[in-house]
Amino acid sequence: MNHNQEQQFKELYQKYAPKVQRLCLGYTGNLMEAEDLLQDVFATVWQKLYTFRGESQVSTWIYRIAVNTCLYQIRSSKNKKSVDLEKAPVLLESEGDNKEQQLQILHKAISELKEIERLIITLLLEEVPYAEIAEITEITEVNLRVKIHRIKQQLSIIYSKYERL
Repeated sequence: MNHNQEQQFKELYQKYAPKVQRLCLGYTGNLMEAEDLLQDVFATVWQKLYTFRGESQVSTWIYRIAVNTCLYQIRSSKNKKSVDLEKAPVLLESEGDNKEQQLQILHKAISELKEIERLIITLLLEEVPYAEIAEITEITEVNLRVKIHRIKQQLSIIYSKYERL
């Protein structure tokens, strides 16, 4: 890679790494796993940057890589070991900041959603425009709005379950 490509990669990493990390956290519910996935995503971005043709926004391209990386990890980990999330303890610091606790509960709740639902809600939380979410998920905007409504209802139920613990 030449200097311009290295600079472009650094700019992409600085701009999108926090968003991709939160996307990965939404899939895993685990910060360490999300960090590992983040590194995998940007390793792929680094390797494939020269192949980006500009047919979509660069953010859409990066999110698609992130989603594929997360889905691959989920599928391969399902083959290795299954964990019952109902029996897993919710790790919250008793004296921790309430906002941080709520955020941990939210990520745990998001991790219980179906794969496509996790993707949609995480992109929504990242304030990605509906049109771009529709393009990433390959569904229509009308269908997306219906799905978002249902996901919010489902997430509210899951969240309240953890909030009572």
